[in-house]
Amino acid sequence: MATAGNGGAGGLAGGGKPASDRGRHDTHVRPGADAAVHARGLIDTHCHLEMLRHTEASLDEAWDAGLEAVVTIGIDLETSRQAVELAHRHERVYATIGLHPHDATRLDDELLGELEALAAEPKVVAVGECGLDYYRDLSPRDAQRTAFSAQIELARRAGLPLVVHVREAGNEALAILEREAVGLTVVMHCFSLPDAVDLCAQRGYYCSFAGNVTFKSAEGLRAAAAALPDELLLVETDAPYLSPVPFRGKENRPVRVAYAAAAVAAARGWSTAHAAAVTTANARRAFRLPSS
Repeated sequence: MATAGNGGAGGLAGGGKPASDRGRHDTHVRPGADAAVHARGLIDTHCHLEMLRHTEASLDEAWDAGLEAVVTIGIDLETSRQAVELAHRHERVYATIGLHPHDATRLDDELLGELEALAAEPKVVAVGECGLDYYRDLSPRDAQRTAFSAQIELARRAGLPLVVHVREAGNEALAILEREAVGLTVVMHCFSLPDAVDLCAQRGYYCSFAGNVTFKSAEGLRAAAAALPDELLLVETDAPYLSPVPFRGKENRPVRVAYAAAAVAAARGWSTAHAAAVTTANARRAFRLPSS
């Protein structure tokens, strides 16, 4: 779940709507513009299906466009349960379970036990999103650190990857991961640390690029996408947040992962088909998804 500094755009405001999207009217979206870039062969590695206005229609649209799979993300107990239920209902949907740093004060032994039980469910492929968000500071920082560490240990016990949210807390988040996440598969959701891309690569962290990589101001993200080793690249939407150009101000949907993939491909001098092949192979390896 993106916030304004989690990759340089967006921002949660009233009702969970990104602040950058509230009150905006995108006048240059062409009717049928989604058809201009197909999603064939791609996997959206991070979205919030339960937050979409039309979840089932958005999934049908994604499958029709050739999307291979979707990973839907838990950010608290309720959405983690919803993610698991959606994964059970849809063959190509997978779930994560976790507690977002905004709600870190809600963590107690009972909640952690509930999340651990969900982690054992079929088609749960990761713990998170969890991490540190020092921009909004909606939970005290000590509580955020405690919740982050608890979920790192949960991922270790469950034998699952860790999906990490970082906003204006990069140095501390990376230090915690260095101390506590050795040996875990780490996915840096909505990658927002271009100055640390070499360090993330050295540690073998997957870095997932969202719709904000298409923004005019995102030169640093595109440079990071170009610099990262092939085998660590992922793409995502973070839908309903972070709609790519030319859809800023609109609800994002899984099919629009194609725009993030196209921006990454352009940054690396690849075809979109090659970007799909590379990022999808990486997603299947990172989350241990079955072959299509």
